[in-house]
Amino acid sequence: MMVTAFKNFKIIRHGEISPFTDLLVSDGKIIGIGHELKADRYIDGKGEFWLSAGFIDIHTHGGGGYDFMDADPDEYVGVARNHAKFGATSLYPTTVSASREELLATLRAFEEAQKKNDGANLLGIHLEGPYISPEQCGAMDPKYIRTSDKAEYSEMFALSKNIRRMTIAPELPGSAELGRYMRENGIIGSIGHTSGLAEDVIDMHYEGGYNLMTHLYSCMTLTTRRNAWRHAGAVEASYLLDDMYVEAIADGCHLPKELLKLIYKIKGPDKIVLVTDSMRAAGMGEGVFRFGSRANGYDIIVEDGVAKLMDRTAFAGSVATPDRLVRTMVDMAEVPLAKAVKMITETPAKVMGIFNERGSLDDGKAADITVFDDKIRVQLTMVGGEVVYTKE
Repeated sequence: MMVTAFKNFKIIRHGEISPFTDLLVSDGKIIGIGHELKADRYIDGKGEFWLSAGFIDIHTHGGGGYDFMDADPDEYVGVARNHAKFGATSLYPTTVSASREELLATLRAFEEAQKKNDGANLLGIHLEGPYISPEQCGAMDPKYIRTSDKAEYSEMFALSKNIRRMTIAPELPGSAELGRYMRENGIIGSIGHTSGLAEDVIDMHYEGGYNLMTHLYSCMTLTTRRNAWRHAGAVEASYLLDDMYVEAIADGCHLPKELLKLIYKIKGPDKIVLVTDSMRAAGMGEGVFRFGSRANGYDIIVEDGVAKLMDRTAFAGSVATPDRLVRTMVDMAEVPLAKAVKMITETPAKVMGIFNERGSLDDGKAADITVFDDKIRVQLTMVGGEVVYTKE
């Protein structure tokens, strides 16, 4: 078997800068880390470039001109290739609230896309909705939002064993039952797009097993008054629950630097997952693009580095790329590089239950590797021991 050595790199491992400089890869796996390791071929970092486990994006709707809601396997692959250019080695394609028929078509397309993929890994589906609060729908079309329907979600879970996560609003009827159902079937329950209060989040965390907050601060409650009484919101509940993971869209637009710093101060790198929440315009520049599927979505505009509704009253997903998330945390939130990298490698792997396979540079794990320069510009992406992107 061919043994490849990454030689003379600045290696990031387990949230720290490693004392080692060389890494060995063979047969799609990491087989050693140290100094001056021997191999059949060498990739030389010349002491200039950083090397880390591959970036994992657990919340992305698309990129490179493609959206998963179009239910086209070839376009799934197009998204995977686009994200690989920005350091992603694993993705969890994410839906929006849609009709039953459109969601089922998207699940079927994922099955086919996995067979032909040659970019970032497609590890599983994230259903974002449709069981969410109409008042906190964000850019999702309200006509597709509904309350929990056991017949519907049982059908979806039966159709696809690749559903790995679902975002719901905890205050809706049936949320606890759905949470228990997901937990029994190895699916991650996530809280988001909610009008619920802290007590709703806390109850569902314990009763339904929900342990992740979808894009913290976006489409959820903060402290509010109801009939003169002050109530803590969903955001405050995420801080109270020490074992609750939180997503952060660290594009520098969704969350200002003060909130990025606050989230990091309270939750830390072991509980923060950096996500793009990217839609089809990621990596495409400014202009008008379709949000959701081409058939049933609507136009949005990308300007100022973010996607917006056409009337500019709210954001519509993002155009962030994985490398931009790390850069924002380092440059804006002043987080040490190794800790920022941990939030897009090790922490997402742990919350999704795949840390035994990927997410860190340990012997026996998948050779999913990202190489970048001091400005966090991706130079090379390796997936399962195969180079899928190199900067020209």
